[in-house]
Amino acid sequence: MKLRLMKKNARIFVAGHNGLLGSAIVRKLRESGYHNLLLKNRSELDLLNQEAVKVFFKDNKIDYIFLAAAKVGGIMANKNQPADFIYENLQIQNNIIHNAYKYRVKKLLFLGSSCIYPRDCPQPIKEEYLLTGELEPTNDAYAIAKIAGIKMCQSYNQQYGTNFISVMPTNLYGPHDNFNLENSHVLPALIRKIFEAKISGVSEIKLWGTGSAQREFLHVDDLAEACIFLMQNYTGSEPINIGTGEDLSICELAEMIKDLWKYPGKITWDASKPDGTPRKLLDISKIKALGWNYRISLKTGLQDTIAWFVDNYDKIKKSN
Repeated sequence: MKLRLMKKNARIFVAGHNGLLGSAIVRKLRESGYHNLLLKNRSELDLLNQEAVKVFFKDNKIDYIFLAAAKVGGIMANKNQPADFIYENLQIQNNIIHNAYKYRVKKLLFLGSSCIYPRDCPQPIKEEYLLTGELEPTNDAYAIAKIAGIKMCQSYNQQYGTNFISVMPTNLYGPHDNFNLENSHVLPALIRKIFEAKISGVSEIKLWGTGSAQREFLHVDDLAEACIFLMQNYTGSEPINIGTGEDLSICELAEMIKDLWKYPGKITWDASKPDGTPRKLLDISKIKALGWNYRISLKTGLQDTIAWFVDNYDKIKKSN
């Protein structure tokens, strides 16, 4: 299928535009001159409602879709709410992908996750390792929903000739992240926990797991740029990884955040709690070969995220 560049007046639906990634995609699109954006809050369009989504597509001639809407969370949320994770993500994907086909959307980009890959697959993780082994049990419900989204895009491409692509980003962070300690991912949780330990004068904090798990982190602005780049420069049914090609242990990450906060206390680890997948480092040779590479270092990105957290801490504290 031939590549088709998005025209500046194209009608672009960013599903999940208020989220961490969706809001970054909107910013990057506007910076690039795209202003004909379709943005709907949950109160305006419930993506779980099949009929409402159908009417929305019928009433709006959509050219392109960035499908960034999803129910997401860290280990605790995935462990405690597996039914919610699999139901809501399947429902959102089914409604949007099917109607994108039905109402002839030119191209759709589906956001997956690196957790789709087997728990113990070789590192770095190549796209072809999908479905070659067992998933990490702490987030298998979410991962299965995302795998279903990939397979749905591939199936519609095969049967109906649609132009739906799937991208698999590594762990994401940045301004506007979720800092709720009940359902946040590890990096924003560490930023908040260490900050609150410092301001309360706590001399020691205990974190989940052993700290030995290895993770790769990508700034949200880099991912937003990659998504727009791939919408313009990639077509095909095989998923494509997005990451930095570099990782570090959770222990090293915690120490880095501790240093940035200048927290004088001690960090200890609760080995009775799960680490999750031992290592998740993506092979990014495919996207690099297309001409894209990340630009924001982890230290710079952490400083950027911490600055946003400080500016918004009162609001964060009130909401959760």
